[in-house]
Amino acid sequence: MNKVVGVKFKNNGKVYEFDSGHFVLKKGDMVMVITEEGPAIGCVCTEPYDPPKSGPNRPLKKVFRLATPEEIERYEEICRMEEEILHYCYRKMKELGLAMSLVAVERRFDGSKVVVYFTADGRVDFRELVKILVRRFKTRIEMRQIGVRHQAKMVGGLGACGRVLCCTTFINNFAPVTIKMAKEQNLSLNPGKISGMCGRLMCCLTFEEKFYRTVKKDLPKIGKKVMTPKGLGKVVRQNVLKKTVIVALEDGEEMEFQTDLLQQANDINGISP
Repeated sequence: MNKVVGVKFKNNGKVYEFDSGHFVLKKGDMVMVITEEGPAIGCVCTEPYDPPKSGPNRPLKKVFRLATPEEIERYEEICRMEEEILHYCYRKMKELGLAMSLVAVERRFDGSKVVVYFTADGRVDFRELVKILVRRFKTRIEMRQIGVRHQAKMVGGLGACGRVLCCTTFINNFAPVTIKMAKEQNLSLNPGKISGMCGRLMCCLTFEEKFYRTVKKDLPKIGKKVMTPKGLGKVVRQNVLKKTVIVALEDGEEMEFQTDLLQQANDINGISP
């Protein structure tokens, strides 16, 4: 069975898995691969490893071959050209007074086109800018408007947890995130604490949302009267991770109980909920 390697196309980009084929690769090797956008050069950023036996059984694209010294030199030249195009495009954008924010520039390895990524609040008439870029760089120019989440994904950075942004490292598609998810996880609703670098609700709110929703179904609701080993009380807080509830007893003391030690008050004869 062939080994699997992780390949990066940008220093702060996502790691993509490729089938190493018959090549013996090591971390740091530059390889040529065929992507949906055409041929591209990437850097092997992991040691070869066996494909996982569990998980989705999806076919991986194979490493086409090791990159030649000439191709590596061309790749480095493309990186320098991307920087040049980005700075030139920024200057011309300001001269034209376009209300847009540049994010990144990608030049295809085969030189077929240059893609300029940008964000804007609305539609932007960039036709004059495209004409200027075509005259200057003599290649096809594609302007691609993206959202703020995709901007964070491309730029990269560190999240509030101190780790590299999830969208940069492994998230492929952005799932809808709602404020209800933060409420279900008993998080502070302060926008500064539940918003990501993009200014939107953090994607990680979706990671444990199903777990919280499932566990909460089995926990007594806040405000519910319950009978505990210490007497009658009212649920004031839930600890979903420990699957316990904090109960305020009739004498004012608060105690934490496992749910299997509680009995709903309306299930007890003579006690009204």
